[in-house]
Amino acid sequence: MSSGENSGGLMSSAGLVRYFDAEDRNAIQIDPKTVVAFGVLFGALIQVLTIVS
Repeated sequence: MSSGENSGGLMSSAGLVRYFDAEDRNAIQIDPKTVVAFGVLFGALIQVLTIVS
């Protein structure tokens, strides 16, 4: 890569960092443990339905 080329890596990611760093107070807050528990329970439900059918 020549010294005149600009890869744009840092500048292109700066907007994403600003976007994900800002928290909206009106957004729904869900605990990550709740998401994992819901996934496990949903998977168990699918397994039970597969066995029953």
